[in-house]
Amino acid sequence: MHLATCRTGKVFILYDADSVCDAESAPQIGPALFEPDHWHRAGRVIGAAPGRGSSLFLDAGGEQWVLRPYRRGGLAARISTTRYLWTGLERTRAFRELRLTAHLHAQGLPVPRPVAAGVTRLGPTYSAALITVRITGARALAEHLGDIEPALLERVGATVRRFHEAGLDHVDLNARNLLVDADGTVWLIDLDRCRLRAPGPWRETNLDRLDRSLAKFGATEHMEAIRRGYA
Repeated sequence: MHLATCRTGKVFILYDADSVCDAESAPQIGPALFEPDHWHRAGRVIGAAPGRGSSLFLDAGGEQWVLRPYRRGGLAARISTTRYLWTGLERTRAFRELRLTAHLHAQGLPVPRPVAAGVTRLGPTYSAALITVRITGARALAEHLGDIEPALLERVGATVRRFHEAGLDHVDLNARNLLVDADGTVWLIDLDRCRLRAPGPWRETNLDRLDRSLAKFGATEHMEAIRRGYA
C-alpha cells in the first residue's frame, strides 16, 4: 500500500495509489470521489448501511467500497452535524483514521483496506469523508447474537485481544463495529478517534463498552465467552 496526497482547491485527499490513480481504467482522484451525488448519477450506489453517517456501498469496478461521511452526534450536532474545527490537515479525523487503518492493515490485522480520505476546508472548519473496501459477506456481530455459537464469541474475544496487543484503543467498541464474514472471520471497523497506546486500563474500558453494547441487545450472557477468548 502506497499512501499519497493531493489537493484540488479546498479539498485535500489522502489515498492509496494502488486503489485510485489517474489511469483511465481506475477510479479517478478528485473531490467527486467523496460526493454521493456523483456515485448516484453514475448508477454505482448499490446499498447503504444503517446509522448516523448514512454510509453508501459503491460499485467501484472489480470491488465494492464503503463511502462514510463524518457526522457529529450528541450535543455537538446542535452546532453542526458535518463540520469540525480545523487544527491542521494531519489532525483531521479522516486523515488520522486512514493512516491508522493503513498501519493496522499493514500488520495483517482484520480491518478494511483503506482507499481514500477527503477533507474539505471551510475557513476555520472542515468536513470529511472516508472510503474503505467493503468486506464481502460481512454482517455486524449484533445481527448474529440471536443464535451464536460460543466458538464465534471466543474468536471475537481473541480478535479484540490481537488489536489490544497491537496497542489499539478502540473508543467505540460495540456489537456493530465488529463484523463477521461468511468464513467466520471477525473484523473491526470504524477507527474514528481511535489511537495507539501503551498497555493500560483503557483495555478494560474497551471491554466494558462492548459489554454495555451487548446489554442493549439483551445479550449480556455472551460476554463471558468473549472474555474467555480474550484471555
